[in-house]
Amino acid sequence: MNTEEIIYLDNAATTYPKPETVYTEMDRVNRSLAFNAGRGSYALAKEADEIIAETREALLDLGHAKEEAEVVLSASATVAFNQIIGGMDWKESDVVYVSPYEHNAVVRPLDLWKERIGFTIIELPLEKESLKIDLEKMEYLFTEQPPTHIFLSQVSNVTGYILPIEEICKIAKKYDAITVIDASQSLGLTELDMRKVPADIVAFAGHKNLYGPFGTGGFFLRHGIKLKVFLAGGTGSDSLNPKMPLESPARYEAASPNIVAIAGLRAALMEIKAAGTANWLAHEQQLTDKLIAQLKRIPGVKLYGDFGQDKVGIVPFHIRGYQAAEVGMLLDTDYGIAVRTGYHCAPLIHKHLKDEAFGGIVRVGIGRYTTEKEIDTLVAAVGELAE
Repeated sequence: MNTEEIIYLDNAATTYPKPETVYTEMDRVNRSLAFNAGRGSYALAKEADEIIAETREALLDLGHAKEEAEVVLSASATVAFNQIIGGMDWKESDVVYVSPYEHNAVVRPLDLWKERIGFTIIELPLEKESLKIDLEKMEYLFTEQPPTHIFLSQVSNVTGYILPIEEICKIAKKYDAITVIDASQSLGLTELDMRKVPADIVAFAGHKNLYGPFGTGGFFLRHGIKLKVFLAGGTGSDSLNPKMPLESPARYEAASPNIVAIAGLRAALMEIKAAGTANWLAHEQQLTDKLIAQLKRIPGVKLYGDFGQDKVGIVPFHIRGYQAAEVGMLLDTDYGIAVRTGYHCAPLIHKHLKDEAFGGIVRVGIGRYTTEKEIDTLVAAVGELAE
């Protein structure tokens, strides 16, 4: 089976396909501009460095952060979170709140440092039926154990729920908590405005809703926030000094930059700048509403979460009588439909979903290029399996 025959509905894992300009630009740069940006004084190395500067500028524009933050580029959101969490000045008395929707890119580095330092990690409470953050209970928890740090996904990669990050961060700031947002699943699709959201750090992945390539990610670091060095190495400047630079972002960007991938990310950001994000979000939500309405009519299909419009194009479900992995295999082999099954690298939410008996959930990830016909084909396939 070639990619043209596949109905690709795993966009929450990585978006596919990318805009044609991403492929074209990566090929161009790989052939004619794959030089060590920031390391050479010759014209082509400077041109490569300009690509990086333009990528930073486009990201700051997208996050409404030009006056608020700077951008640190990394190889992925996971690398970014290891730098963020590894660069914090932890104390045993710290109280860290996380949403139950956090990805292992956050959960595992936090657990690693908890073992070393001994700080406390507390999950934010959810409303039982809707599975939304219970803000009233959260505020009560904060009065009992005031937060020093809080980590929040802007969008859940399991359920598609859009968390109320602005409201949560404003409440956390009453306690002077350090606020960190995971925008891996959201940046490029939902609104991020660092002028309104009092987040200290916002991490992102380039290969998801930015529609860039693998090998790109990073974080917005609000002015005035400083991290300890977690990764050290060459930066192309002050090379006789064994210590990393004091100035940011060079302080956090060791090693040669992946200029080919960054060029692809820049091309993807130019697509977003030209088209905006509102139409794509509306497209996803329209197809999501259609899919949920049709799945509800199929006996034996269970849907998870009731988020209304606080949701992007991610739909989790299972079919009675099947393990989640069995549904994914049958959709692939019998219908040519690619979905994701299992626990999706998000270990905390599944006790709320109560899906362990099914081996997790079947996750449909709708994307920018998903069509109504593809949704209809999926629904028909699920209907046949449910029979």
